[in-house]
Amino acid sequence: MAHLSKKPSGKSKDVRLNVTSKIWAYATGMLAICIPLSAATDSGVILPITVISGATIGTASVWKFSNQESTSKSQTSNKFKELEGRIADLETIIASGDLNWQQSIDSTANSSFTSQTLHSSSQSKKENLA
Repeated sequence: MAHLSKKPSGKSKDVRLNVTSKIWAYATGMLAICIPLSAATDSGVILPITVISGATIGTASVWKFSNQESTSKSQTSNKFKELEGRIADLETIIASGDLNWQQSIDSTANSSFTSQTLHSSSQSKKENLA
């Protein structure tokens, strides 16, 4: 059987891995250049140590700060979802409030109309008796 290898797509692969691999690829290239150069200039291990420490600091920075960004993005996403839920709740309250207000207005209008009708009919009976 043929072996199928899956290549991860660019979006599914973590960005930190891409940046880390680039940092260390450049560091390897610089080490390949600076090791013979340090032997020729009698600078010793200063150049290779500098390259390795720079790559290490760069890698640590990428992983630390991208982790903070991802947590802040997830917090922002959670806050956004919470606000959407609150808006939905307010819309529900307003919609039910409109029905309650409409019912109270209708009942008030009906009761005032009924009381006016009763009041006018009782006055007309009094006038007829007088």
